[in-house]
Amino acid sequence: MSKHEYIAVSERDGLGFIELNRPKVLNAINRPMVSEIVAAFEEFDRNENVNVIILSGKGRAFAAGADIDEMSADGAIDLELLNQFTEWDRLAWIKKPIIGAVQGFALGGGFELALCCDLLFAAEDASFGFPEVNLGVMPGAGGTQRLTKLIGKSRAMEWLLSGDRFTAQQALEWGVINRTIAPELLMEETEKFAKKLASKPPLSIRLIKESVHKAVDYSLYEGMQYERKNFYLLFASEDQKEGMKAFIEKRRPHFKGK
Repeated sequence: MSKHEYIAVSERDGLGFIELNRPKVLNAINRPMVSEIVAAFEEFDRNENVNVIILSGKGRAFAAGADIDEMSADGAIDLELLNQFTEWDRLAWIKKPIIGAVQGFALGGGFELALCCDLLFAAEDASFGFPEVNLGVMPGAGGTQRLTKLIGKSRAMEWLLSGDRFTAQQALEWGVINRTIAPELLMEETEKFAKKLASKPPLSIRLIKESVHKAVDYSLYEGMQYERKNFYLLFASEDQKEGMKAFIEKRRPHFKGK
């Protein structure tokens, strides 16, 4: 893969790893870093040897938020012309499952990046929040939208208007994250679960992810039609034939992603 200045990228056992790598500034996210993150995701999405992508942060935090120094002098027209958040939109196009592993804290833009993951595992002492209101601004990379769709209007309002931090336990209870894990076991347990997903038929995983995302925005009827087409489509795959044949023959299937 191409070289990176702000992230560390590696690959093994069917998994792709993207690690935010600005530990001295608690992985504060600047614009070049976003470009590297998006490019790395897209490379893994095209890589036939990678089935699942894990996103994490190096050091004490997942990500402390956006790089305030970078944007403090910007004006509204500067930002409109820069149109920086269109790069973030490309994360929604990644077809393979993304698992986020959050240690320390995920704040502001770091929380928005975490919310782009399909599954979130967090250290038991992790915390989350949108402190933008305390700086006279607000989330701009999907925070108000993704959080509200995830946990509902009332709870999202509390997080967004107060700027308070919330614990991993609260995030778990409200459905923001999938599980809490002892900090020293976070990456080990995340990788173990990712390997489980990586062993499943890749086309099924791909179309399940796509269908679930449609369920968030579509009406039930439209979502059901979309699901149905994807169900039919999988019957054109070699993996469907292999999976059902293995079931009938009472043996383990060998999936190829075809």
